[in-house]
Amino acid sequence: MKPRDRLDPQTRDGLDLFLAAVPGGFGAIADIVERRAVAAQFLELMTANLPPNDQVICEDRIIPGPVDNPDLAVRIYTPAQATGVRLPGILMIHGGGMIMGSVDAEDLKAQAYCEAVGAVVVSTDYRKAPEHPYPAAPDDCYAALTWMVEHADELDIDVDRIAVFGGSAGGNLAISTTLRARDLAGPSIAYLMAPYPMLDERNDSPSSHEISDLGIWDRATNVEAWGWYLGDQTADAYAAPAHAANLAGLPPTFIDVGTLDAFRDEDIAFVGRLAQAGVPIEFHVYPGAFHASEVFAPNAELSGRIIETRIAALRRALHG
Repeated sequence: MKPRDRLDPQTRDGLDLFLAAVPGGFGAIADIVERRAVAAQFLELMTANLPPNDQVICEDRIIPGPVDNPDLAVRIYTPAQATGVRLPGILMIHGGGMIMGSVDAEDLKAQAYCEAVGAVVVSTDYRKAPEHPYPAAPDDCYAALTWMVEHADELDIDVDRIAVFGGSAGGNLAISTTLRARDLAGPSIAYLMAPYPMLDERNDSPSSHEISDLGIWDRATNVEAWGWYLGDQTADAYAAPAHAANLAGLPPTFIDVGTLDAFRDEDIAFVGRLAQAGVPIEFHVYPGAFHASEVFAPNAELSGRIIETRIAALRRALHG
């Protein structure tokens, strides 16, 4: 049975609507500048008629980037009903294969998590490949984390309740940022959430070969993105966390992935290594889900379960 035939029917409907609007998916657009523009247009269409969320206050800021590098754009989300009591903080890192994505693309998610979890969310941009290959993106994300902690008093963030969140490429960067914080004795991270993380540039797992023509982050697109991200460099643990020799000392970690995701098997392998290293791990594999299916099929029952499970886990971790 082909992967498409095993998709959850409701998520498959969402995928079909996307592919009708963007034939072949974003990866079918060869020029990366055009690809980004089409993705931005698609996002605008998806969100055009959505009402504003009056339960969340948003503020755009420009903060210092890594030393001798450009400043960073961040968007800060605070619950409108915040009373001045210190809240948990979530550093949110967007996906997009290291080559696409933006704070704007993560806006609805950031607002939803801010409101539902009851946390201050700092959503950060970062430099993209191929214009800015590794290590630009993880350097930027670590700079955003350190800024967030250094400005915790101003942001009313409790530094003992900080989570790092990112999906797909953002999951890679969330794990990379957390590894770096551990290795440099940097900011303390209480919780790590990395949905369907992009972890291994080798693309040699069974699922990497299996998922080749769904239209959402298939094998060829992933190979291309890793090539742009690494250039002529060899991946280390901060570029591709699958290479991390030591995972001990990471905070409690949440990972989920769909059965029809090219990252399925590299994520399963990584979760096993986390457990072996003594890291508390919550792991979900969703039958019939493709990569980021809750984004492309938001009205599917499966999508609701995926999002509700993540929010509940963040609430438990950050509020007890």
